[in-house]
Amino acid sequence: MQARAARTRQALVDAAASEFDQHGYAGTSMVRVCRAAGITTGALAFHFGSKSELADAVQDRGCRAVRAAVDRVRAAPRPALDLVVELTVCLARLLEDDATVRSAARLTRERPGACPGWSACWLPTVRELAHRAQRMGQLRAGTPPAAVANLAAYLLAGTEMTARAALEAARKPDAAEQLQQLWGVALRGICADRNA
Repeated sequence: MQARAARTRQALVDAAASEFDQHGYAGTSMVRVCRAAGITTGALAFHFGSKSELADAVQDRGCRAVRAAVDRVRAAPRPALDLVVELTVCLARLLEDDATVRSAARLTRERPGACPGWSACWLPTVRELAHRAQRMGQLRAGTPPAAVANLAAYLLAGTEMTARAALEAARKPDAAEQLQQLWGVALRGICADRNA
């Protein structure tokens, strides 16, 4: 009985993640979630008392996937600035491949304060790594660690939109590859030597 209940709950969260990803919070219908999951509305009501509770469950699962990625990357024995890049590229791949993670990002924007936001799962680590990079002399003099963290946040916001647009157009997303290229440009700098 418990195994069946767990499968039903899993099916509902999977279907809701897809619906929230495609249609957003306001555009997602509980009836459509039930239909996509192959579950009755009664079963949905048994597991989730409201659309908000279902959205919380989707966000929670997306954030768990993000935290697992953060923990894997943070444990790697590499320079802190390299870890910032690696973490954002890893998150970009999650945004490309995992509707639950994309839903967590979208639901964070559409329901501010409802649940721990998706960026709260990774941005503190990026900030910590940026400060570590500064302490280790990996940042150019005058580069504030906060600017590195802000750059990562902006790049991931754009990555989410790029991945979402590719998926809506039925193309394979290449947002992670594009993000890797952008980091290469940012790390080298774009300004040619003006004294030459």
